[in-house]
Amino acid sequence: MFNKRNIKSIYLRTLRKIRNFFTSDQSKQFFIFLFFFFMASGFWLLRTLYEDYETIINIPVRLKNIPNDVVLTVEPVNSLKIKVKDKGTALLNYKVGKNFYPISVDFTSFAANNISNSVRIPSTEFQQSILNQLSASSKLLSISPDTLSYVYSHGERKKVPITLQGNIKSNPQYYITDTLLTPDSALVYAPKDILDTITAAYSEVLDITNIKDTLNYKISLLNVQGAKFIPDQTEASFLVDLYTEKTVVVPLMGVGFPEDKILRTFPAKVDVTFQLGLKQFQSINETDFSIAVPYGELLELGSNEKYGLKLSVIPDGVQNVRISPDRIDFLIEKIAIEKKENEED
Repeated sequence: MFNKRNIKSIYLRTLRKIRNFFTSDQSKQFFIFLFFFFMASGFWLLRTLYEDYETIINIPVRLKNIPNDVVLTVEPVNSLKIKVKDKGTALLNYKVGKNFYPISVDFTSFAANNISNSVRIPSTEFQQSILNQLSASSKLLSISPDTLSYVYSHGERKKVPITLQGNIKSNPQYYITDTLLTPDSALVYAPKDILDTITAAYSEVLDITNIKDTLNYKISLLNVQGAKFIPDQTEASFLVDLYTEKTVVVPLMGVGFPEDKILRTFPAKVDVTFQLGLKQFQSINETDFSIAVPYGELLELGSNEKYGLKLSVIPDGVQNVRISPDRIDFLIEKIAIEKKENEED
């Protein structure tokens, strides 16, 4: 075991070794070596950065002011690759420190008087906008692609429902009571031959599991080539409730019996146990269930056979329903009609 004296002794020995190292001739030679190494590296880096180099820089392209009924049938270019030549210091700033503003292409400026639904814009038209973002010492060598192409159509439209896709599950102790979509439909614009094939706007494939509480989730809609959805996303709200268990006593009811016969069951009532949401606990009771015992089915059984019970009416929102006992003894009793009428009175 260490005590305070041992710890202090170890600390002093370690401190002495460190001090001896820094005051030794070997340590002096080591630090002299490091000093000249970093000096040489610094001079080499400075010299390197002041030489000329070439690099590729991506500048984003944004197409704006697109009318709702216009559908781009070919995926547009979303960035320009420019080759630049300059000192290493300037290129390092482009790569690390500088943010380039997007090149904006105004749809209305080239489509107003166009009847071919196809536009080609030389990239040289954006040269000045690019140069304005470069240092005066930088030389613009090339722009790729050399032409921006836009192919579009004026589509018809219709309203379609939004349909979720994927795996959506709650925690085993909970269940999803409802799924609300806001909005629950979208307008789709497309040429008529494409529009006729679209019956729904499908979401991206989801994988949401172990939901324990109400969850709001923004979901993008899948793209369809040659079509355009507005809006292109929806917000889904998954409403959940906690499962609980409840037991009610339900009477057995004979069905299809002749007037001169009645059913005696043993027992006359059975327990029905089921799972339901906590919010439904008070609203669902024994009157929401029905267990029918048909006369015709009893006639098919032997004298010593028991009848297997099954629910004929089950309310919405319950699951894992169990009947106890699930098999009963029965007796079909024949009575005089007068006796039956007296019992009813």
